Amino acid sequence: MDITIPLLILAIPLGMFFLLGLAGMKMSHRLAGILGTAGMGLVLLLSYFTAFQYFFAEPGSAFMNAAGERLQVAVFNTTWLEFTPKLIIKLGFLLDPISAMMLVVITTISFMVHLYSLGYMRDHHGVYEHGFQRFYAFLSLFSFSMLGLVVATNIFQMYIFWELVGASSYLLIGFYYSRPSAVSASKKAFIVTRFADLGFLLGILTLSYYTGTFDFMQLTSVPVEGMANTFHIDLSAAESVRNIFATSAAPMFMGASVLTWALVLIFMGGMGKSAMMPLHIWLPDAMEGPTPVSALIHAATMVVAGVYLVARLFPLYLMEESAMVIIIVVGAVTALYAAIVACTQVDIKRVLAFSTISQIAFMMVSLGVARPEHHEALGYMASMFHLFTHAMFKALLFLGAGALIHAIGSNDYTDMHGLRKYMPITHWTFLIGCLAIAGIIPFSGFFSKDEILSACGGYSIWVYIWMSCVAALTAFYMFRLYFLIFWWKEHKIHEGHHAPHDQPWVMSLPLIILAAISCVAGFIPFGKFVSYNGEPYDFMAHFDWGVAAISLAVAVAAIALATVMYRKENNLPERFRNAMPALWRWAYHRFYFDELYMFITHKIIFGCISRPIAWFDRHIIDGSMNGLAFVTNKASEAIKGLQSGRVQMYVWWYLIGVLVLSVVTIIALL
Repeated sequence: MDITIPLLILAIPLGMFFLLGLAGMKMSHRLAGILGTAGMGLVLLLSYFTAFQYFFAEPGSAFMNAAGERLQVAVFNTTWLEFTPKLIIKLGFLLDPISAMMLVVITTISFMVHLYSLGYMRDHHGVYEHGFQRFYAFLSLFSFSMLGLVVATNIFQMYIFWELVGASSYLLIGFYYSRPSAVSASKKAFIVTRFADLGFLLGILTLSYYTGTFDFMQLTSVPVEGMANTFHIDLSAAESVRNIFATSAAPMFMGASVLTWALVLIFMGGMGKSAMMPLHIWLPDAMEGPTPVSALIHAATMVVAGVYLVARLFPLYLMEESAMVIIIVVGAVTALYAAIVACTQVDIKRVLAFSTISQIAFMMVSLGVARPEHHEALGYMASMFHLFTHAMFKALLFLGAGALIHAIGSNDYTDMHGLRKYMPITHWTFLIGCLAIAGIIPFSGFFSKDEILSACGGYSIWVYIWMSCVAALTAFYMFRLYFLIFWWKEHKIHEGHHAPHDQPWVMSLPLIILAAISCVAGFIPFGKFVSYNGEPYDFMAHFDWGVAAISLAVAVAAIALATVMYRKENNLPERFRNAMPALWRWAYHRFYFDELYMFITHKIIFGCISRPIAWFDRHIIDGSMNGLAFVTNKASEAIKGLQSGRVQMYVWWYLIGVLVLSVVTIIALL
């Protein structure tokens, strides 16, 4: 494959970042927005072309072998830094099923956000937000960083772009830098994910030290017991990976193998980016950024980086059952926690934020339960399928929330109510998003979520029941949000305010396109394009209609409950809250995780550890140094007369010295 197109996919958004960042203030707002959107539109076309070439390649081509199995292909892979013959960091462009799929997801959502922002980032009078050009520069930087992350040929390249994604999200979350809440949210996101990324880096160094490679094609070609060589590439380096870790002589540390430690540490990085407990606290506050940022970063792209990381190293995770169990437990607990909290929030963006946390956890659990013996790792395909469908309907929901906020001027659903009559396009597209995430047939979420539940059922009945409860809560809180926004009671138009209305076409068109995708994406034969080992997998042939019927019935029951409670104004929500006041209060306050972190950092770390250390530093360390300096100064003041320059004084001190020495000598002789 010609490397020109892959290079352009990365170069165009990077070039747009420099152009808009350096020269944006010298051009009009409109021109800056059009340039940024046109650049991303071109990247979208190039990415679609690349993905089409890969997924529809002919057998025997560069992307597919004669048996019809898709291959991993490094389109280019150039050496960047060479420290030792083994420690080599390369930069390249890797194409395989999940990277090609992510190219489609990232560029689709990014282009929709660029287009949508042309309308969102200006008020009803056509006045653009201050820093509009800067906003588009940051969007381009984020898109470049995320694209570089998913096409990385090695884990160190991924880590470089991983950190660039973190820096980009910091800039976008803190876009309204004049607001203390936005500055605080951006710092919170940056600091929390840095702790996670430290674990990621330690995991990378541990893994690479024992394997002698950073390269994904070597690391992920480890043949798992009972499975053929994944993607059928040269195993000369990959065999050494298995020989090191899959024997009884594997290096151990504190009762666990080094591979377990490495994979858990790497998963820690994924926990931070994907907001898994207990590193989830940054995501709800990240809603302080502009709503298109929420759609781009916190719905479809950045937060799935952790899922993508585990999927990328999936053959290695299959070698360590304990690491897979940790993924299942963390994902399951996070999914239920976030779903419960979402049922109590009043800020519509925070409801969607906790919904994102819950859905990302769904994908993590699906990867955790994936096993080659169960329909050829159905959970792997289901996780990637849900990543794809969720990106579309969650971006739709966030952009719909943005249209509501733009019209009402508030994030609080109590300022909305009854908006279906005033904003029909937003109403119908938002409803489609709710139906998709609730798992109602024939919308896309029905197919992907039911595949996850089927994979959970194949692993453990208890995991299946747990995740089914989460799915029921998802349907409930999403339709709670829908009814409170668009029904509940008639909308009250305050005196002096215009009636709310649908937004201009640049904001409505992305809603319509994403809604259309959410309607039909479930019918894509996803398993034929993305599977564990590159071989086409017909998941419809294994589709469990029994599981689907149960989950559909549960979702319909949850929606019915939400309809009874929230379609028309009544006292049922208040009665429910009063029946379990403690649970509601804890859920509303996010189970006090933020307060717990503040207590640990301020009271324990700062108060009990840092403050005594600071006192010791100021009074003991600095005090001793200051005392030494004081004594030295006083001594120098006392003896400085010895260097007066007067010859008579020098002779006088010389005679005194001779007399003293003479006396000492005589005493010694006696």
